[in-house]
Amino acid sequence: MTKERLYLFDTTLRDGAQTNGVDFSVEDKVLIAGMLDALGVDYVEGGYPGANPTDTRFFTEKRTARAKFTAFGMTKRAGVSLSNDPGLNTLLAAASDAICFVAKTWDYQVKVALGATEAENLEGIRQSVEAAVASGKEALVDCEHFFDGYKANPTYALACARTAYEAGARWIVLCETNGGSLPEEVERIVREVAKVIPGDHLGVHAHNDTEQAVANSLAAVRGGARQIQGTLNGIGERCGNANLTSIIPTLMLKPAYADQFEIGVTREALQGLTALSHRFDEIVNRAPNRQAPYVGASAFATKAGIHASAIVKDPSTYEHVKPESVGNHRRVLVSDQAGRSNLLAELARLGIPVDKTDRRLDALLSEVKEREAVGYSYEGADASFELLARRTLGNVPDFFTVESFHVTVERRFNAVGKQISVSEAVVKLIVGGERLLTVEEGNGPVNALDRALRKDLGVYQDIIAGLELIDYKVRILNGGTEAVTRVLIETRDETGESWMTIGVSENVVDASFEALLDAIIYKLVRAGAKPATA
Repeated sequence: MTKERLYLFDTTLRDGAQTNGVDFSVEDKVLIAGMLDALGVDYVEGGYPGANPTDTRFFTEKRTARAKFTAFGMTKRAGVSLSNDPGLNTLLAAASDAICFVAKTWDYQVKVALGATEAENLEGIRQSVEAAVASGKEALVDCEHFFDGYKANPTYALACARTAYEAGARWIVLCETNGGSLPEEVERIVREVAKVIPGDHLGVHAHNDTEQAVANSLAAVRGGARQIQGTLNGIGERCGNANLTSIIPTLMLKPAYADQFEIGVTREALQGLTALSHRFDEIVNRAPNRQAPYVGASAFATKAGIHASAIVKDPSTYEHVKPESVGNHRRVLVSDQAGRSNLLAELARLGIPVDKTDRRLDALLSEVKEREAVGYSYEGADASFELLARRTLGNVPDFFTVESFHVTVERRFNAVGKQISVSEAVVKLIVGGERLLTVEEGNGPVNALDRALRKDLGVYQDIIAGLELIDYKVRILNGGTEAVTRVLIETRDETGESWMTIGVSENVVDASFEALLDAIIYKLVRAGAKPATA
């Protein structure tokens, strides 16, 4: 049976750029556009040429090989001709394959936001689409506030959509701009619109203000829409946009959609989805969401011992798809709830050979539970758990010895009379019989310690040269200034691989130093470093 084609429209570089704290450079945009193109989306919307220097530069040349490179902008303004509308002419001149016009389709918005009549708005939609088609570009129209507009005045909302379609727009995209509609409403309204405009010309653009952007996008497909707009990792203004990182595997792996539809993403590209998601987070300098469906570090993680035992026998008991299908992997967490099944499964994943009858397993399990009782949490610190397991099983070399460390924090006035705070760390190490002393300053005690520890590690310096601390979390486990403190540190190396380590102490600096040490030792173990000789 021939499957229907669904089209994916990515607006990460335009709508996603409205995310608080996200600011793309031209170089970022070029890199991300290439990633999206390789993934297999059908459209890459690059931004709003003419609105800012970055987007204008980005549209000086086509940035995709397969996907349709799409510019975004407003329809013709009321009261001016096509030739006298600079925004529209910038869109026509952009090096794009397509133009996505945003058009008001809620009569209230036409009056309040545009200050135009309903007839002027319809004429602006018609002329803009006709101009794009005449220039050789594919035209799309984002029907802004469509669902609210349809609820308020279905006749006018439909008139806007019909005008765009009759003018030659390839796609009429129904936008759930405020993010407040529910899936049953979206499906019903799309089904009604599909009686007027063919479904293979309808798209959906959903926002996530009720945590239902993905559900609303799928509801629109059930209603007849055949294009879905969204962003990588669901970024976007307010609560974000429909998350293509969740939508794509759902369309490909769930029979309700996979049996009926096909998309441009291949199975091979799907297996790179987790890596792509994490790479994108690195570019925008955001910590990956560990609970993200399909691609999160916890998406296929199991903690309870009874669940772990079942997963070892049959992974499908607690996994809705195979983690490898999206490039993720199964994790059986080791915690105070763990049993031997958890432990054996995690050791197998880490590639640590051990016989299930080995009595050292009982010692390791006991050690984990004792440590978690005082504040450690290995389910969030894989690298520290691996080191603990390898030490218990006797295969972590003694790379170096820390004789002592010392940290000072000084608040003073600088040369221009500004009050500053400076930390200095001194670390004394013995590496291969050689005593090393390093001193470094930092903007805080942990930063100073991190820099001092990695400044000179003797024969291991080349191995750790590419390390950088990318995330630092502190949690107070009980109240008061003498509270036990848990520190989690995420470290990344030159290959892009990252890992989490943990430290626990009544002293936050001491806990941080423990986590920093584990991060370095983990890198040395993974690199296959040998103990230094005197």
